Amino acid sequence: MIFETWQQIFLGVLVVFVFASFVKQWLPTELTALLAWFLCFATGILSWDAAADNYGFGILSHPAPLILICLFVLSTALERTGIIDWLGHYFEKLSGDSPWKMLLAMMLMVMLPSAMINNTAVVIVFMPVVMSLCRKKNYFPSQFLIPLSYIAITGGTITIVGTSTNLIAAKIAEEAGQDTFSLFEITPLGLIFTATTMVYLLLFGRKLLPNRDTVSSLVDVEQTRSFISHVVITQESQLEGEPINEALKKYFSKINLLEIIRDKKALKYKESDLVFKVGDELIVKGELAGLREVAKQTSSDADVIEEVEAKDLSLLDIKTESVVLMEAILGPDSRFIGQSLKEANFRAQYGASVIAVHRKGFNLKVKFNEVKLRFGDTLLLQGNKQSLSRLFQQNNFINLSEPKETPLRKKHAPVVLLALASFIGISVLCQYNVLPNIPILILALGAALLCLVSGALKPKEAYASIEWKVIFLILGMLGLGQAIEYSGLAMNLAEGIVGLLGTHHPGIVLAAFYLFAAILTEIISNNAVAALLTPLAIIVADQIGVDARPFVIAVMFGASASFSTPIGYQTNTFVFGAGGYQFKDFFKVGFPLAVILWIVASFLIPAFWPF
Repeated sequence: MIFETWQQIFLGVLVVFVFASFVKQWLPTELTALLAWFLCFATGILSWDAAADNYGFGILSHPAPLILICLFVLSTALERTGIIDWLGHYFEKLSGDSPWKMLLAMMLMVMLPSAMINNTAVVIVFMPVVMSLCRKKNYFPSQFLIPLSYIAITGGTITIVGTSTNLIAAKIAEEAGQDTFSLFEITPLGLIFTATTMVYLLLFGRKLLPNRDTVSSLVDVEQTRSFISHVVITQESQLEGEPINEALKKYFSKINLLEIIRDKKALKYKESDLVFKVGDELIVKGELAGLREVAKQTSSDADVIEEVEAKDLSLLDIKTESVVLMEAILGPDSRFIGQSLKEANFRAQYGASVIAVHRKGFNLKVKFNEVKLRFGDTLLLQGNKQSLSRLFQQNNFINLSEPKETPLRKKHAPVVLLALASFIGISVLCQYNVLPNIPILILALGAALLCLVSGALKPKEAYASIEWKVIFLILGMLGLGQAIEYSGLAMNLAEGIVGLLGTHHPGIVLAAFYLFAAILTEIISNNAVAALLTPLAIIVADQIGVDARPFVIAVMFGASASFSTPIGYQTNTFVFGAGGYQFKDFFKVGFPLAVILWIVASFLIPAFWPF
C-alpha cells in the first residue's frame, strides 16, 4: 500500500496540486513550490527545529542553488564584456550561402556556450542575430529557431553545470552517498546527445520544420511606412473651437489622431462634446502626404504649407518622427505579465503602439488590447526608435528585430575568459587527480568573484542577473522532495515501481525512469522533475540492488529532454512566439528526436556507468 499515514496522503494530494498548478498556471511556478514547502512545515511533516531529523531548513545550505547563483553571475559577465555577442557576430560570418550551412554554423556556435553557461541567456542573445540574418537572406526564421532551442538544451547536457537539472540531481545524489560528480563526468554522453540532435536536425528534422510567418509578416513594412507628428493648435487654426468628434470626420480621414494633450494631460474626448482649444497638442500618425493634407485643410493660408515638418499658420509642428516596427517577446520577469495593454495604458506610458500579438501559434491582429499578457507572447511594436529603445532598456521585452545594443566592457573580456578558463581547467585537473578535489561551488564562487573584483561586472548587475524565480523554485521543490522522503512516501513509491516492473533487468527499469522524466519535463519545470525524481531513482536502485549512479544520470538527461512541447523548457517558450510556431510544430519535429534520444540513453547510460 502506497499511502499508510495521513502525512503520506496529504503529500500525495499536495504533489497532485503542485503538478496541476504547474500545468494550469494557477500560480507562478516558484510560488507554487514555496507554498508546498510552507505547507510541509505547517502540517508538521517538516520541522524548523535544527536538532530534529526532519529539519526543513537544511536545504538552504544545498549547494545547487548557490552554484547556480555563481553561474548566473559568470554568464552575465560573459554577456556584458561582449564575448557572447562576439560569438553571435562570428556565427554571422560562418553562416554561408545556404540554409543548411547556416543551420550547421548556428548549432556549432550555440553548443559550446550552452555547455558552460545558462542556455536561456545563449538563446536570448542568438535569437535576434538569427532573425536578422533570416531577413537579410529571405529565410523563414521558423526553419532555425526550434533547432536553436534544441541544440541549447542538449548542449546543456555536456557538463554538470550546463543546466540546473544536472546540478540538482548531482547534489542530491552526493548527499545520498554517491561519489562527487566531476564537471565533465557526463561529457561523453552529452556530446553524443548533442551530435545526435545535430545529425537529426540536419538530415531529417529540418524537413519537418514549417515555413511559418512571424508576427511582423502580418504587416507590409513598406506599405505602412508612416510618421508620428506632434503639433499644437494656434489661434489661426481652423480647428480652434471646432467640436472634436466632427473635426475627426472632416479633417482626419487619412491620418490617425492618437492623442490630444491639454494642460499636460491626455484628453478623454470620445463620446463627448469637447471642442479644440488653442494650445492643444495633437499626436497624429500617418504618411507624409496625409499629414500635409491635414495641414493644408486646417490652414488659413495653405500656400505656405510645403512640408509637414515646417511651421505653418494652423498647426505648429513640434517634431515629426519616423515610425519603426519591431518584434519583441515578453520576458519571464516583465512587469506586463498579467496585465492587459489597456490596463497598462501602454500607448500613453511608452509612446508606442502594439499592432499585433502572437500567442500559442496564433497571430492576433484585433481584440487583443484587453487580453492579459503572458510570458512568451510576441508583440509587434510600432513607435519611434527612442521610445522603443527606452522600452527595451527596462528589460520588459526582449528585442527580436535587432541585436541588443548595450555598452560593452570589452577591455575586461580577458579577465572573464581567464575566470572561465580557470573554472574549467582546475576542474579538469581535479578530475584527473592532478589537484586535490575542489568542490564545484568553490570554483564557481572564485570565477564569479574574479568577474566582480576586476570590474567586469558591477555588483548591481550581478544581483540583477540572478534568476530568483529559478532559485526559489528549486528550494521549494527540494523542500517538498525532502518531506516526501522523510515521510516514507518515497520508499513506498519505489516499492510500488519495483513491484509494477517486477524482476526485469535494471536496464529496463532505467529506460522507464528516463521515459518518465522526459514525459514529466514536457508539462512541468525540468528543475521540479529533477528534485522529485532523483531521490526516488536512488531508492529504486537500492531496492533492486544496483548502483544508483546510472539512474541519477537517467534523470539528468530525461529531465532535459523537452522537445515535444513549447512549455516544458524556457528556451522552447522563447522561440515559440518568435518563430510564429504552432503547438503541433514542436511535437512534429521534437517527438521523433525525443524517441531517438531515449533509445540512445537506454543503451549508452549502462555502458558508461555499469550497474
